[in-house]
Amino acid sequence: MQADFAVELGADDETLEMPWAADGGGPRYYDVKRHPELLRNVVEAQSAPEMRQFLCAMNAPAGTLETAKCDFWSSTEINPEEEILGATHKFGSYVDLLFSDPSSRFSFAEHEQLAKRLTELLKQVPEIPAAAEFLIRRCYYLDEEGARDGFYITFYLFGYGDDEAQSRQHWAIGLTLMENAIRSRFSPGIQRGADGDL
Repeated sequence: MQADFAVELGADDETLEMPWAADGGGPRYYDVKRHPELLRNVVEAQSAPEMRQFLCAMNAPAGTLETAKCDFWSSTEINPEEEILGATHKFGSYVDLLFSDPSSRFSFAEHEQLAKRLTELLKQVPEIPAAAEFLIRRCYYLDEEGARDGFYITFYLFGYGDDEAQSRQHWAIGLTLMENAIRSRFSPGIQRGADGDL
């Protein structure tokens, strides 16, 4: 599996505000970590069982991470650097990851260490037509006193194939491999197979 990480902290780079809410009463942040029942309000979790499983795992009570936003899509637009895979379709997603520990949210070193470690772990998994990228970005954490500058990680994942079904299957396997990487990093000994079984 291809995997890489990068730092995007420039003035024009993507940022996140927590908690977030779309204008006009649209989508908003749900604290699934502390209120698992709110997962039913996350449209992406209801539309894709693979995403639902991944969000459940990332927001597990005993875990050190939680999620803020996510999305997934299918595309036939293959970038030049992706052509080496020989695919005509790709299925992609992103999940914004936060540290649950408040102090860790403001440590660049901890975010960098996590991104590096996950990249290393995913490079060691069996070769599949999938690619992962971890982007360290700036997050503004809001409280009663205002906004505080911290960080978060956007995890991008793409599965590739000859049609949408095959690319989605490779994406789903990639999600499971990422979940296993998180579990091995923070909860050694707990693993799921690529078919989703514990």
